[in-house]
Amino acid sequence: MTHPRKRSILAAALLTALIASSVPAQNRRSVDPLTAMVGTERAFSRMSEQKGIREAFTEFIAEDGILFRPRAVFGKKWMSDNPLPPATTRPLLVWQPIFAGISRAGDLGYTTGPWQLKNDIKDAKFSAFGNFMTVWKKQPDGKWKFVVDLGVSNPEPKKPALLTYGEPASGRFTRDAAKGRSDLTNTERDFSKASLKRGAVEAFLAYASPDVRVLRNQKQPFVGRKAAVAAWTPLSIEWTWTTQFADVSSSGDLGYSYGLYEKRDKAANSIIETGNYMRVWKRVNSAWKLILDVTDPHPPEKKS
Repeated sequence: MTHPRKRSILAAALLTALIASSVPAQNRRSVDPLTAMVGTERAFSRMSEQKGIREAFTEFIAEDGILFRPRAVFGKKWMSDNPLPPATTRPLLVWQPIFAGISRAGDLGYTTGPWQLKNDIKDAKFSAFGNFMTVWKKQPDGKWKFVVDLGVSNPEPKKPALLTYGEPASGRFTRDAAKGRSDLTNTERDFSKASLKRGAVEAFLAYASPDVRVLRNQKQPFVGRKAAVAAWTPLSIEWTWTTQFADVSSSGDLGYSYGLYEKRDKAANSIIETGNYMRVWKRVNSAWKLILDVTDPHPPEKKS
């Protein structure tokens, strides 16, 4: 059975007072939207646990929300066109956010954290684990819906983590949404060019924020710029990408992008991996800095 996402079990309920007290003073005006967004993420997991995975995704995805099957598709249409076959078991998928942030305008935010899965709700133990990354957007009716979601698998984590928040953006921002999207798309293009010219590691260090988080399949999350270097390829591998979509908050301080990447062995001049990528960016002194990065390799092509 194909699941829209695999995630982890809910930890103990996070108190609103704890959320409020954890947000920096200069970001106080975002407390209410941030609390609402994180609460929506938790409600999303609860529905998955109580009613089922497909039901939860159908309820919480935006009308134009994206899933990867294996490439980017409009999730609601994909789920409608691909109904689940009859099953004798019911999988259990649950998760929790452990890192979150929101724009100054309170209209765009992100969450990331661990998920875990039972192949059947009656199983005694969880059998698969991983981490997810989700971008949330406030809808015209005031509700939060996710606009893009991607995750990775990894070994079972040794201990649970508490919810923390990303450092707020800084500097002056534009409220011109079209310009913001164009700037972010250009940043992605320049990032890819730098990766080709200078190597993926050097390019990453130039564009990543200090609190960056990187998700890679079969690896525990890399937290912080120094640790995340290990997630990027050596100079012998060329890593480039093409952005398919980018969007920013109305306040111009937070944005996200997704697209297709390619890794090429320079010595053999051959492609060794292709896949999807998804990123969240924030403005730091007028420049876009990377705060979340996840890659999802495409399945190997079947040989005829």
